[in-house]
Amino acid sequence: MRSVKLPRLVPSRPVPPPPAAPGDVLAAAEGLRVHLGGRPVLDGVDVEVRAGEVLALVGPNGAGKSTLLGALAADVPAAEGVVRVHGRPVSDWSAPELALRRAVLPQSASLSFPFAVEEVVRMGRAPWAGGDREDEDEAAVAEAMARTEVTGFAGRPFSALSGGERARVALARVLAQRAPLLLLDEPTAALDLRHQELVLRLCRERARAGDAVVVVLHDLALAAAYADRVALLRSGRIAPGGPPSEVFAEGLLSEVYDQPVEVFPHPRTGALLVVPRREP
Repeated sequence: MRSVKLPRLVPSRPVPPPPAAPGDVLAAAEGLRVHLGGRPVLDGVDVEVRAGEVLALVGPNGAGKSTLLGALAADVPAAEGVVRVHGRPVSDWSAPELALRRAVLPQSASLSFPFAVEEVVRMGRAPWAGGDREDEDEAAVAEAMARTEVTGFAGRPFSALSGGERARVALARVLAQRAPLLLLDEPTAALDLRHQELVLRLCRERARAGDAVVVVLHDLALAAAYADRVALLRSGRIAPGGPPSEVFAEGLLSEVYDQPVEVFPHPRTGALLVVPRREP
């Protein structure tokens, strides 16, 4: 009996998304409810993430900011409602397809093996392996390291870095991925003043270049200075969302944070400043 040689099946590479136009919705949640540990964390959240904008998620501890970011990243499942990335429910995308469309920076970065800094940043290029843009790897890694100011210790073990240095390397990995949707969870938490400003400037630059950026922040002054829109979360709901000039009202913030605050314009730039109200 003659054997028949079957053709070898080669898995097709996921197709990168086309460039987005300013204002295109790259991620959205509709009626989103999420339960963690048997308790509701998000309760009927509606939010849109648009190309060309920085959206800041703000609110007190436990309000659901990181959970919302995780749901938009397809890392946290919805109990009810739907999350869409590039117009399709996240469940319709494969993991390789999602990796070309969104890049995620978690709150903390830890590695069990002594990878060098440059190797960690290069991990961000994994979604492009074998694809048409693989030849961009070297330039993407070098640019991301330069922008986050980590080139000087490219050969050092990631485990030997300070917390702030690790945070910048982790951000460089996200930037090297060159996905059009960036989801950043407290990227400034471990950083000094200079590098907090650096990170938020990078967010603004990526938005001006056409990406959509979602960033979880605790510093309301940073959110007011750099975000196009903010979503103020309270007890798993958004109350409310919009430009910082509309959302950051003294009465609302004082109520949501259970702490009296003052909101006033910077005397030179006019940008909103949010500070706790302190008695003399």
